[in-house]
Amino acid sequence: MSKKIIEVKNLYAGYGKFKVLFNVNFSANSGEITVIVGPNGAGKTTLLNSIMGIATIYSGSIKFEDMDVTKLPVYRKSRMGLAYLPQYGNIAAGLTVEENLRISGYLLNQDEMDGRISDILEMFPKLKEFLKRKAGTLSGGERRMLAIGMALMRKPKVLLLDEITTDLAPLVVNQVLSKLAELRDSFGQTIVIVEQNAKKALELGDKGYLLVSGEVRYEGDPRELLSHPQFSRLYLGILR
Repeated sequence: MSKKIIEVKNLYAGYGKFKVLFNVNFSANSGEITVIVGPNGAGKTTLLNSIMGIATIYSGSIKFEDMDVTKLPVYRKSRMGLAYLPQYGNIAAGLTVEENLRISGYLLNQDEMDGRISDILEMFPKLKEFLKRKAGTLSGGERRMLAIGMALMRKPKVLLLDEITTDLAPLVVNQVLSKLAELRDSFGQTIVIVEQNAKKALELGDKGYLLVSGEVRYEGDPRELLSHPQFSRLYLGILR
């Protein structure tokens, strides 16, 4: 049986005085892909921000590997093994691919750094061709691969990915999501993904959550959610 690596209980969160999440319960299992879907403004990104320590927590708790991390700052959570990849601004366009990877592993010593870059290039062989190119010259899909590679440089226990396929062509979306499946299946990587492309993400995931208006409307087998006869109405919050 899979072990819970992240557990959120009765979470109320938001930004300042603006509440976004209401009594949210959520968990992610080690070695699995957990998918969070929902309409715009549902609170999906706020849930990731809460887990990472960016949002305001009004009440509730967040555990990481059975340790209460609700009030810990971002840098502490990062050192514990949480890696967060936001939707935008996740690469340095003016630096080369290699430089982006190296600054992401700045806490590693030289041998660790070189070994980890080799591992990343094995996972993403396409990046090997572009090591000396400026990251800003890469295609959208290649940038996403680089961003994921940067997040993996310090061997995180959990990858938190926010809208990783935004603005990508359908073929590239499939490539990026296939790579996430490979990271899970071949390397045992635990992934929590917020995704607007609900159908493809739910087909990929081991567990699914539907957030609507800051509340969890569904938790369980993602394929069951997809096959729900009134999925569209659930998704839009018309049906509870």
